[in-house]
Amino acid sequence: MSALRWPEGFPPSPSSLAFAPQTAGPTPGALEGVWRGDELGRADAPTVATGFAALDAALPGQGWPTHALTEILLPQAALCEWRLTAPGLAALAAAGGQILLVAPPKRPHAAGLAQWGIGADHLVWIDAATPAERLWTTEQLVKSNPPGAILAWLPQARPEQVRRLQVHAQSCSAPVFLFRPVTMQREASAAPLRLSVALGRDWHLQVRILKRRGPPHEGVLLLRSIAEPMAAVLPPRLSRPEQAIVVPSPSPSQEATDARVLGRSATASLHRHPAGH
Repeated sequence: MSALRWPEGFPPSPSSLAFAPQTAGPTPGALEGVWRGDELGRADAPTVATGFAALDAALPGQGWPTHALTEILLPQAALCEWRLTAPGLAALAAAGGQILLVAPPKRPHAAGLAQWGIGADHLVWIDAATPAERLWTTEQLVKSNPPGAILAWLPQARPEQVRRLQVHAQSCSAPVFLFRPVTMQREASAAPLRLSVALGRDWHLQVRILKRRGPPHEGVLLLRSIAEPMAAVLPPRLSRPEQAIVVPSPSPSQEATDARVLGRSATASLHRHPAGH
């Protein structure tokens, strides 16, 4: 894993990776080229499979979008970013792409990421200290249209700054992920795809799709987030498949309480399972 310090060492602008478009099949009886608001949207650009069948089925184009931002909201930074994104990022790394990290809150756990198929030689860590440096660095990377993916931790980005990144992302063939606090859920965002993710029981992730092109997604996705080498040695009870469940929408006060509880439980979980596993 190479580490760069802002503003030196930005990668060049090589040609972008080519991915075969993954588009949802047409709805029977629908007019060709016409999208209905009550239907799951079709991707206007190629997508990258997330590695989770249940999540792919709920996303326009059945994967992480390219030429657009994906905003992921977390109860605590360095908690479950890698567990959610690593399966999809592994395919990009296998195709020769670099995983560009802007100001990750903790050093990536190389041994854990290797379990997902992401080698340290595919990681580039850019150390941007201040909010302004992080935003500028992310913007320059997006404009460079690199092969691979861009992951940026921007907890203090304002709505107009996210909107500017989205404008630049429309010309970027790499998926761009922004990680922000779950407290930003009620703040407007130009990102076409927004999710919140938290740790569940038995190595599962609880994912809510807050915004997508199409009808609202009601419920929670439970995603089994275990790397294959580890799955072989875990007890059978941890092999529960992915599923989608419908739960009542929490009240604002309950959301705040849940965020505090998740923060405390996440700290304990990180002591048991280092980041990247």
